[in-house]
Amino acid sequence: MPRPLRGAIPSPNIWNTPHVYELENRAVDPEGRAEAAMAAIRPWDGATVLDIGCGTGYHLPSLAATASRVIGVEPHEGLAQLARRRCRALPGVEVHVATAQALPLPDASVDVAFARWAYFFGPGCEPGLAELSRVVRRGGAAFVIDLDATRGAFGRWFSRSVPASYSAEAVERFWTRQGWHSRPLDLRMSFDRRADLEAVLRIEFTPEVAEQAVAETSGLEIDYPNVLRWRRF
Repeated sequence: MPRPLRGAIPSPNIWNTPHVYELENRAVDPEGRAEAAMAAIRPWDGATVLDIGCGTGYHLPSLAATASRVIGVEPHEGLAQLARRRCRALPGVEVHVATAQALPLPDASVDVAFARWAYFFGPGCEPGLAELSRVVRRGGAAFVIDLDATRGAFGRWFSRSVPASYSAEAVERFWTRQGWHSRPLDLRMSFDRRADLEAVLRIEFTPEVAEQAVAETSGLEIDYPNVLRWRRF
């Protein structure tokens, strides 16, 4: 698979195992709570929408169902190729190989921007946030969805898998200083097969933590506590 752009932060899940991450995308949020929460803040019907870190383009077709134009940006060229293939029959969708800190878009050209589980973890992403301020036009909004490391078993497994330097409290302080709002977002994952659930846990956590997560999880569902962050422009 082609290499990612310089400056991109490696994703340990989708970059290495996009076929398993596809299973995760299908399982996450069967009720559509995340999109409903964002649409309640700033709808995107007829809008120009930007998906930052779009990966294989899983969310692009659903956005294109109501948006007038959908732009996916992905720093990993191989994933961007898969996204283009997914959306090749959708005339209002385009995918660019680019990083969040160097968006290939004109000033004030986007109404709504999303970054879902795309490593907008806080300190260090200031260049990407500056780009959002540049490309989102007045009256628009930007959204970031991330795992909430402070809640639930999933948050506990995540906290044990990230470097010791990671601090959920520092991340929250960062977003507050940047002028973003936040609210808890209670999602879940629901799988058709136990093997798919276990495969997803094994790409999300270190091997030791993943095996403990598998052992602690019964059935085909996992609570998936997230946090929704947003800023209006």
